[in-house]
Amino acid sequence: MQVRWMSPLESFRFGPKRVGGTVEFRLWAPGAETVELAVTGRPLLPMAKAEPGWHIATVSSDDDLRYRFRLPDGSLVPDPAARFQPDGIAGDSLTVRPESYRWRHVDWIGRPWEEALFYELHVGVVGGYAGVSKRLAALADLGVTAIELMPLAEFSGDRNWGYDGVLPFAPSHAYGSPDRLRALIDEAHGFGLMVFLDVVYNHFGPEGNWLPAYAPDFFCPEIHTPWGASIDFGRAEVRQFFTENALYWLGEFRFDGLRLDAVHAICDQSWVTEMTAAAGAAFPTRHIHIVLENEDNRARHMRNGVNAQWNDDFHNVMHVLLTGEDSSYYSDFVDRPASRLARSLSEGFIFQGEGSPNHGGAPRGEASSDLPPSAFVNFLQNHDQIGNRAFGERLTVLADKHRLRAAVALLILCPSIPLLFMGEEDGASTPFLFFTDFHGDLADAVREGRRKEFAAFAAFADPDQRNRIPDPNAPETFEACRLDDAASDAADWRAFYRDLIRLRQHYIVPALKGAQSLGAEAIGEKAVIARWSLADGAILILLSNFADEAVAFSGPTTMPIWGEFDGRSVPAATTLCWFDSADAKTPR
Repeated sequence: MQVRWMSPLESFRFGPKRVGGTVEFRLWAPGAETVELAVTGRPLLPMAKAEPGWHIATVSSDDDLRYRFRLPDGSLVPDPAARFQPDGIAGDSLTVRPESYRWRHVDWIGRPWEEALFYELHVGVVGGYAGVSKRLAALADLGVTAIELMPLAEFSGDRNWGYDGVLPFAPSHAYGSPDRLRALIDEAHGFGLMVFLDVVYNHFGPEGNWLPAYAPDFFCPEIHTPWGASIDFGRAEVRQFFTENALYWLGEFRFDGLRLDAVHAICDQSWVTEMTAAAGAAFPTRHIHIVLENEDNRARHMRNGVNAQWNDDFHNVMHVLLTGEDSSYYSDFVDRPASRLARSLSEGFIFQGEGSPNHGGAPRGEASSDLPPSAFVNFLQNHDQIGNRAFGERLTVLADKHRLRAAVALLILCPSIPLLFMGEEDGASTPFLFFTDFHGDLADAVREGRRKEFAAFAAFADPDQRNRIPDPNAPETFEACRLDDAASDAADWRAFYRDLIRLRQHYIVPALKGAQSLGAEAIGEKAVIARWSLADGAILILLSNFADEAVAFSGPTTMPIWGEFDGRSVPAATTLCWFDSADAKTPR
């Protein structure tokens, strides 16, 4: 069955548009007096000026075309809204036909937000789109319901985390064709898996971004981010460019949701609300979900349509409890970590307007206690928290195994939405390092820039260790991240995760919508108890002890559905889970 692709393409202003036997090319280039269209195999075609800043040309063709735009200085540049760059950022843009892909799972509308359990992965490390496809069955069997792909936008070279993308509409040629990406998403839907895409709307990468040459109005030179001049979200054209990009991924590729990277670096965050509303309006019959990363802990976004935010606070305090590390941003969580964890479990954010020493004492965050637990995505590991370490160590290397398992149980059985990072379900110890594919002066600048950015961490500051930090641009750094060597106890780890996820799916997920915190408190230096009311009337109770010794506690007289309890004390490195109604919530 052929299905019309699910994008409101006709209303798009950016990128090529096919109408019958013609292709219309449009470029917003307010800084260029003239622009010519350079189609491979055809003479240069002057583009007509349309509304202010726009240049338009139409050619007759039933074929896919390779093309670039020629600027007044003779430079040939790719389309900033190119749908594919088969030869990378320095090559031609290529028109594609999204309607030619025949979707198999045409009735898929997604899954409710409360069912989400994320698995974040890097497409390149696992072998491109084809490599991800090979993992789908195992992930579905594990109980994962959503895979989150790190950014795909075309970047310089063949290796990159994805956060150096410069052509936001073009899925990287390094991983496969656009139709192969569609096939991956189609296959995932067949397994009941949602697919999310991590998108970067706060900056462009350092190589291959031609926008300043012909559209300097795209940026606010007076506002700087860690990655250069801020993108000007005050301009209507810029807002439309990124709104169209979001709709493009959700429509032409049928992604189920987006994770927006570092929205604290977006100068006008009203656009986030605008885009979220546009996505809901464009696809009213589908479950579309928007997730943010926002270092500023702005709770307001979750009151304006956004589903959830990555909860760095939860991660940071858990990392302190598991490893004892206290450098850089972990220093904000060393004092009273159990009490801080209790606040995260009961209210979401730990910092809700208090001064943060790591941020120079400036207030950080907004009140979040009114938000449901599902407004927060919790994790113990992710690409940032592993990869921004000098040597990319995972918690299997840094933490005691028993405490780590207690933390995993808390993560998965807590009503907040859990996120796993690729390999952790197998107890992998393979590092996940920062990698790029830059050369010359830029490679040197990236290498040294990271060392300065993370100088507050001991490994980056120690001269002896600095000399051993893997070079991000070396091919072997990328190769070292491949999940080729499973841990000797991988089967045991996988069974452990599978059991916890099944408990979550059976007992918690069906009653998660409407769940509310009943509070949490520290019962020791490293022990916490938390309670939530669920939609079915049951009370969920979680008790975690991350200390090396038991903690005295007189709790429920019934046996927990997870863990063992003698009624008098909580063993060291243990998480226990009860429901107040033994009749309603008993182990299968």
